[in-house]
Amino acid sequence: MATVDYRREINEAMQAGQEALRCLSQARDCLNSAGNWGIVDMLGGGLITTFIKRSKMKDADLLVQQARSALKRFQKELTDVENIPEFRIETGDFLTFADYFFDGLVADWLVQSKINDARRQVENAMVKINYIMGQLKGL
Repeated sequence: MATVDYRREINEAMQAGQEALRCLSQARDCLNSAGNWGIVDMLGGGLITTFIKRSKMKDADLLVQQARSALKRFQKELTDVENIPEFRIETGDFLTFADYFFDGLVADWLVQSKINDARRQVENAMVKINYIMGQLKGL
């Protein structure tokens, strides 16, 4: 592959990785906010607190959907670059949120647990992307 074409492929992969990181970073911020509201909700925050928390969760879910697309593009672009280990992040059940109709401590705790799991998934994905991006910069 010509040097110019190879450099272009690397740049395209880097752009796709940056887009995925941007979406995941924004999703993480929404999840952090949802988690904070979730704590208030567990302490008796009421309907407004529940509404704000769920709104933040919806925002995070939309950002994760955007990140899924960016991750697929990133994976596709990486196939054009040699000497990069295979990169896979499963996106099938990645950050899906259940809707709870009963408000109470148990439901709030379950939602809080889901928020924390989603935040960990986002952070793990960001670590993997940053690792690959570091390898791309070294090429």
